[in-house]
Amino acid sequence: MEISHPRASFSSSRGDSTEFDTDLTLSDRIKAFKSSNFDPEGYVTNKCHAMSEKEIRHLCSYLVDLKKASAEEMRKSVYANYSAFIRTSREISDLEGQLLSLRNFLSTQSTLIHGLAEGIRLESLSSGSEGSRQEDVFDFEDREPSKTEKWLAQFLENLEVLLAERRVKEALDALDEGERMAKDPNNRKTLTSSALLSLKTTITEQRQKLADQIAEAACQPSTRSVELRSAVQALKQLGDGPRAHNLLLKSHHQKLQYNMQGLRPSGASDGAAYTATFSQLVFSTIAQAASDSLAVLGDEPAYASELVTWAVKQTEDFSLLVKRHVLASSAAAGGLRVVAECVQICLGHCYLLESRGLALSPVLLRLFRPCIEQALSANLKRIEQSTAAFAAADEWSLAYPPVGARPLGSASFGSMIASQPKLSSSAHRFNSMAQELCEDVGPLESLQFADNALEGLVQAFNSYVNMLINALPGSMETENLEVTGSRIVRMAESESQQIALLANALLIADELLPRAATKLQPFNQTSRIDEPPRRPSDRQNRAPEQRELKKRLQRFVDQLRDSFCRQHALELIFTDDGGVRLGAHMYISMDGNADEPEWFPSPIYQELFAKLTRIASIASDMFVGRERFATMLLMRLTETVILWLSEDQSFWEEIEAGPTPLGPLGLQQFYLDMEFVILFASQGRYLSRNLHQVIKNIIGRAIESVAATGIDPYGSLPEDDWFAEVAQIAIKMLTGKANFGNVDHEVVSPTASVSAKSTLSHGSN
Repeated sequence: MEISHPRASFSSSRGDSTEFDTDLTLSDRIKAFKSSNFDPEGYVTNKCHAMSEKEIRHLCSYLVDLKKASAEEMRKSVYANYSAFIRTSREISDLEGQLLSLRNFLSTQSTLIHGLAEGIRLESLSSGSEGSRQEDVFDFEDREPSKTEKWLAQFLENLEVLLAERRVKEALDALDEGERMAKDPNNRKTLTSSALLSLKTTITEQRQKLADQIAEAACQPSTRSVELRSAVQALKQLGDGPRAHNLLLKSHHQKLQYNMQGLRPSGASDGAAYTATFSQLVFSTIAQAASDSLAVLGDEPAYASELVTWAVKQTEDFSLLVKRHVLASSAAAGGLRVVAECVQICLGHCYLLESRGLALSPVLLRLFRPCIEQALSANLKRIEQSTAAFAAADEWSLAYPPVGARPLGSASFGSMIASQPKLSSSAHRFNSMAQELCEDVGPLESLQFADNALEGLVQAFNSYVNMLINALPGSMETENLEVTGSRIVRMAESESQQIALLANALLIADELLPRAATKLQPFNQTSRIDEPPRRPSDRQNRAPEQRELKKRLQRFVDQLRDSFCRQHALELIFTDDGGVRLGAHMYISMDGNADEPEWFPSPIYQELFAKLTRIASIASDMFVGRERFATMLLMRLTETVILWLSEDQSFWEEIEAGPTPLGPLGLQQFYLDMEFVILFASQGRYLSRNLHQVIKNIIGRAIESVAATGIDPYGSLPEDDWFAEVAQIAIKMLTGKANFGNVDHEVVSPTASVSAKSTLSHGSN
C-alpha cells in the first residue's frame, strides 16, 4: 500500500495506492468512509496488517489531515449554502404562521355558522302567536342570569381592565382561562351561541391587542434584559414564536444602536481604544441575544439559524464601521501595528462566542483581510523607501545602533551593546523596521499572514542587497543609474567600506532576519484559551523552514560577494584605460632578453597577494564569529582571478598558437606565479580543492605548449623546492618579515607546492 499526503508518504506491500492518491478529489478520497457498511475495525486491520510502525504513524498522520480537509470542506459547503438554508427556514416559519392564522379564521367561521344555525333552529321552534312570543320575552327578561353568564360578563370586564393597566401576566392567565371555558362542553350548554361566539371573538381580539402591547413595550431602549425575556416569553405563550424571536433580535439591535450613539474615534491614536469599546459592545450584545434566544425559545433549528444570520449581519455592520473609522486610514498609511492591534482585539472578543456555537471569525477575516494586506504592503514599501533614503547618505562604516532617549545604567548599557549588532546606518534601519514588522504581524499568525510578511521581507532584503551592489564602484548597475533612473546610493570607495557592505548583508541574512522570522511562527505566539498546548514537535517542524529561509537569504549575499570579487578581479586584470595587465606578453617576452631575470612573482600576483592580505585583515575585524565567510570571500576572489586566466581564450591562443611561442624562461615565471598563489592561499587557509585543481590544469597546459615546440620543459625547470623557496621568500618580503641571513635554511611545507612531474602527469591524463 502506498499512501501520500502533504507531509509524508510511504509504501507497503498491501492495499491499493490509488486510495490515498492526493491527486484525487476529496470526495473520492473519503468515498470509502461514507458507506453505510463501513467497518472501522476491519478497515484498520486490513490496512495495518503488514505495516511497520513508521508506516502506521504515517497512516495516522494521513487520516488526521484527511479529517481536517473534510471538516474544512463541510464548513465551506455550509457557508456556501447557508443563505439558501436560512431563506427556506424563514419561508417555512412564515408558512407556519399563515397556517395558524388560517386555522383560527376557519375556527371563527365555523363558530359563526353554528351560531347562525342555532338561531334559525330556535326561531323555527318558537310559537307563532304574538302573545306567546311576548310572554316568552317577558319570561326571559324576568329569568336570573346563569352562573356561567355572570362569569362571562365579569371576564370581559376584567380582561379590559388588565389590558388597560398592562398587567401582562394576569392578562395571559385570564386569556388561558377564557380558552378553557370556551372549550368546556358544559359551558356550551349554559351559554347561548351568540355569547359563546362573543367570547371566542373577544379572546382572539384581546390576544392580538396584548401581543401588540408587549411588542411595543419590548422595543423601548430602556427595557431591561429581564423584562425583554418576559415579553418574549409572553409572545411565545400567545402562540406567536416567530414574532417573539424577531422581537428579541430587533430589541437587541435597537439597544446596540442606542448605545453606539456618540461612539466615534477622537483621532488616529484613539483607534485601538475605539475598536476595543465598540467590539466589546457588539459582541456582548450578540452573546446576550444568543443567551436570551436559547433561554426563552430553546434550540429549535429555525430560531438558531435566524440567530446566526442576525449575528453575521451585526458583525458585518460592525466590521464596516471599524474599517471606515480606523483601519482604512491606518492601512493606507502603512500603520500595520494599529491595524494588527485592532484586528486582534476584535478576534479576541469574537473567539469568546465560539463556545455558544457562533463562529464569526471568518466574517471578520473576510472584511478585514484587504486592510491587513494593504497595511502589510504599505509597510514593506516603506521599509524599502526608508532604507534607500538611508543608503543614499550611508558612510558604510559599522557601528552599534544609536541609543534611544530611555536612560540606562552602566551595566544595562554594557549588556545591551554586547547583544547589539554592528551595522551601517542603512542596515540598522532595515533591521529595526523588519523586527517591528514581524512583531506587528506576529499576533495575526492565526490569520495566515506570516507567509506573506516573510516573503515580503525576503523581497525587501533582495532590494536592499541590490542597493549594496549599486554601492560598489564600477558595477553595471551603478553605471546605468542615470539611464534607468534607479535610486542613487552613496559609493563605497575604500576596501573597508566595500567589506562593510558584505558585513551588512551577511549579518542580516544569517542572524537578524531569521531571528525576526521566528516572531512570525506559531510556537512563539500565545495560544488561544480554546487551543491545546503546542507540542515540542512544532518547533522541530519549523527547523527545515528556518534552514530554507537562510539558504534563500544566503543566495542574495552570494550575489553581493560575487559582485565584490568580480570588481576587484577586474581592477587587477585591467588598467584604468582598458589595457590588460594579465596577458601572454608578460611571459612570452622573457625569452627574448639576454639577461637572466630576477626571479620573483609577477607584479599582478604581488598586488593580488597584497589585496587579499588587506581584505583578510579588515574581514577579521568585521566578521567576528563568522570567519568561514571571510575565508570563502578570499577563496572566491582568488578563484575569480585564476578562473579568468584559465578561461581567457586570447591568452591561451597567444601562448599556444601565437607567432612567438612560450619559452623556458616564460614557463618558469608562469610556474613560479602559480606556485606563489598556491603557497599564500594555502598559508591563508583559503586554498580550495577547485582552485588547486584549476592551477594544476593550467600549469600542465603551459608545459604542454612548451613541449609542443620541441623543447623539453623539464630540462629547463628547476626542482620543486626552488619554486617553494622563492615563493616563500616573496611572501616574507611582501609582508616585511624577510630574514636573508638564513634563507637557505627555510623549511617549506611539502604540501605547499606542486611537483612539476606530478603536474605534467596529471595534465597528460
